[in-house]
Amino acid sequence: MADTRIISIIGRKGSGKTTLAVAMASEFVRKGRRVMTIKHSAHPADVDRPGTDSYLHFREGKVERTLLVAPEERVLFERHADDTDPIDLAHRYLDGADIVLVEGFRQASLPKIEVFRRAASDKPLFEPTRPNASDWIAIVTDDDRFEAPLPVLRFRDTMWLHLLANMAWEKARVI
Repeated sequence: MADTRIISIIGRKGSGKTTLAVAMASEFVRKGRRVMTIKHSAHPADVDRPGTDSYLHFREGKVERTLLVAPEERVLFERHADDTDPIDLAHRYLDGADIVLVEGFRQASLPKIEVFRRAASDKPLFEPTRPNASDWIAIVTDDDRFEAPLPVLRFRDTMWLHLLANMAWEKARVI
């Protein structure tokens, strides 16, 4: 991959990580960028239904990989060790991306945008004393009183998404 950027969107459960990832992906696509995503899950993926042919191939046939091909989309089911390094995953599966938006992987050494909403938690994940505090490039919040020693954008701000997308592009790690 040449000049692919990667950035992680993190936050607590229910904070709006997926909503932000989708909004940022749409903004980058609007700008003509080739966008790909990685979504971390702590639970097994439940994307296939018992009884379907692809389910039988992969689950009952116990094959290493099953590629499900349908009009205009493909899904790869793969048995693999729990390698959860998003950079390795991007290199392996997302060749040709201009930018990879990673949802989750808060422990990975990647630039981070945190979504912090009071409805999800009374405090953000960011703490200035954390050893990896320099990984945070911005926090997006609905809390008008929240302050931090890094850019804080508020959902109510005009043009916050445009500004955040530009900031993410500039601060994303090139892999």
